[in-house]
Amino acid sequence: MNILFIVPYVPDLIRVRPYNLIRHLTGLGHQVTVLSLWTNQNEKKAAEDLEQHCYKVYAVGLSRWRSYLNAFAALPTRAPLQASYCWQPALVHLAENLIKSNNGREPFDVIHVEHLRGARFGLALKAHHLTTSPGVPIVWDSVDSISYLFRQAIASSKRGYDRLLTRFELGRTEQYEGWLVSQFDRTLVTSLADKNALEALPSPTAEKNPPSMISVLQNGVDLDYFTPDPKTPRDEATLVLSGKMSYHANIAMAIHLIQDIMPKVWAVREDVSVKIVGKDPPSIIKSLAETPRVTVTGTVPDLRKYLQQATMAVAPITYGAGIQNKILEAMACATPVVTTPKAVMGLQTTSGENIFVAQDAASFADVILKLLADSPLRQRIGAAGKQFVEKNHSWHGIASQLSHIYTQVIRNT
Repeated sequence: MNILFIVPYVPDLIRVRPYNLIRHLTGLGHQVTVLSLWTNQNEKKAAEDLEQHCYKVYAVGLSRWRSYLNAFAALPTRAPLQASYCWQPALVHLAENLIKSNNGREPFDVIHVEHLRGARFGLALKAHHLTTSPGVPIVWDSVDSISYLFRQAIASSKRGYDRLLTRFELGRTEQYEGWLVSQFDRTLVTSLADKNALEALPSPTAEKNPPSMISVLQNGVDLDYFTPDPKTPRDEATLVLSGKMSYHANIAMAIHLIQDIMPKVWAVREDVSVKIVGKDPPSIIKSLAETPRVTVTGTVPDLRKYLQQATMAVAPITYGAGIQNKILEAMACATPVVTTPKAVMGLQTTSGENIFVAQDAASFADVILKLLADSPLRQRIGAAGKQFVEKNHSWHGIASQLSHIYTQVIRNT
C-alpha cells in the first residue's frame, strides 16, 4: 500500500504515536511518504533521521511568529485557534504536487492526517480532489477528542490561564470536531471514551456522528526500546513521574502529586524522593523542586534509565483523554505503576493485578506506602504489567490494525 502520512509536527520518541505507526507500517511492507513541519533545527534534523524508517520525508519550516499569526487570524472565525495554529500553505502545495506526480511512482492509496492541528491539511487536499478527479481516501487520526479534554480541563486545571483558554476554545472545538468527523472517510481515536465523546457531538448531517465513521486505534509501546535492565538496580524509595511537562494535564498532575499526595507519604516515609522527568517544564513545575526531595529534570537524553531505576512510576492524572503513553512505557520496563481511574479508561488493566489504581489523594498515598514496604509485591506488579503491554500494546499489532482499517476505507471509497 502506498501511504501519504501528514503530521503537523516531526514524529520522534516524544511524539511516539506517528513515529511508531510510520516505522511499523513500513515494516509491514507499505511505502510511507511523510510530510511534516519543523520549527527549529533539532526538529529539522529529526525529520532527516526519520527517513531511515520510511520511504521519503518532506519537511517544511513553520516559524513561531507564523503560528501566532495563524491563531490571530482565526479569532474572528468560528474555528478553534489550534485548528489553524500549524497552517502552512507550502505543505499543501507540496502534498498536491506529490499526489499529482508521486515522483513517477504508483499513486497514493490513502492519505493519513494526524491531529486537530493537521486536519486543515486534509480538508485542503479533499477540496483539491473534488475539483480535479476522484480523490484519494483520507483518514483523520484525531488521536484524542480535544473538546472532551477541554471539558475536563475547565473543571480540573490548576492554572487560571489554562481554564480561561479552554473556556474560550471549548464551544468552537465541539462544533469543529463534530463537523470534522463527517468530512473524512474515517476518523481514528485512541480510546473508547474519546470515540463516545466524538459520536455525541452535533454533526451537520445527523444528530450524532455515526459509529461507523470512528474507529478506536489504541497507542502502543516500543517493546524493543522500553524494557527492563537487569544491570540497573532499583532505588529503594524513588518515585518517577514522566511526561511532556508543558502539557496542561501533566502540569495539573505534577502539582497534585507534590501538593496533595506526597505530604501524606512524607508524614510516614521522609526518605521518599520524587523525580519529575519531561521536557519543557514551566516555572510552576520548576518551583516544585524547591522541596529538597523533589527533582525536576527537564529534557533527558534517555527516559528509560529513570523508569528502570525507579521504585515505582506514579501518574495521578486528574483529567485527560486517550491512552497515556507514560503508563505503557513504565509498565514495559516492569516498573510498578500507581495511577488514577482517568488514566486507565482506555486500558483493560486490573488494579492490584498488573497496576494499582487509586481514586483520591489519601488512597493514592496509601498505595505508594504499601508498595514501598513490599518488594515482592512491587516485583509481581511490575512483571504482570510488562506481560500486559506485551500482549495488548505492541506497535506491530497496532500498525496491523491500521493497515486493515486502510484496506476497509479504500474498499468503501
